[in-house]
Amino acid sequence: MGEQHPMRVAIAGFGAIGRVVAERLDRGAIGGLVLAAVSARDIARAEQTMAGFARVVPVLPLARLADAADIVIECAPAALLREIAEPALAAGRTLVVLSCGALLDHFDLVDLARRHGGRILVPTGALLGLDAVQAAAQGNIARVHMITKKPPAGLDGAPYLVERGIRLAGLGEARRVFTGTAREAARGFPANVNVAAALALAGLGPDRTTVEIWADPAVNRNTHRIELESDAVRLSMQIENVPSAENPKTGRLTPLSVIALLKKLAAPLAIGT
Repeated sequence: MGEQHPMRVAIAGFGAIGRVVAERLDRGAIGGLVLAAVSARDIARAEQTMAGFARVVPVLPLARLADAADIVIECAPAALLREIAEPALAAGRTLVVLSCGALLDHFDLVDLARRHGGRILVPTGALLGLDAVQAAAQGNIARVHMITKKPPAGLDGAPYLVERGIRLAGLGEARRVFTGTAREAARGFPANVNVAAALALAGLGPDRTTVEIWADPAVNRNTHRIELESDAVRLSMQIENVPSAENPKTGRLTPLSVIALLKKLAAPLAIGT
């Protein structure tokens, strides 16, 4: 058999998530994959960050990432999802989506992937138990509910809060700032609760998955609690994520989840559903 060439990876977004993934790829820590390109809003800063890399790669416009890679990782603001996804999927690439909340309102991208032989992969991210939720969904799920608690700074600037004039500065006690469906949560808090969208896609869907969001000055970790009732299992799970130092809206676990997914793509042994 001939020598297998490594799969090329391009990263759209070079912030708290993208940089960590890029560094692992540059170190050769993900077998069978190689960093091929990145895209960033601040090109000079991205190039400066890569100055310490073993292999410097080009900083390309979003639309050109698909030309440089087999796998495109989207870890950019949710508003850029289509700009990243359409060329990648039309070229038959594998697209790893972190802004899966935006995916709920652009589900035609799944059809685009199907037509051109592309794939959309959604990592578990800062959540847990999606394997169990997907398994339960093969039977009958009656209820999926998620309660998210974050430090007030982690919710700052969310469109839902801005539109309603809800201010969290100086908050002295826990305050529930949202209750509704996963679809509504993803629209109102696009930088905060992609986990709600991932949970919805794994289980009951975005309109039957319910969500509460709390701003709590007493917590210093992004906390998500999942409650599920089905004919096969009752689940109650909680995860407490350490926020990223660079971006408190993102947990440190999120880039590690992407790295775990990438390793699974090329591994001879894969664990989990």
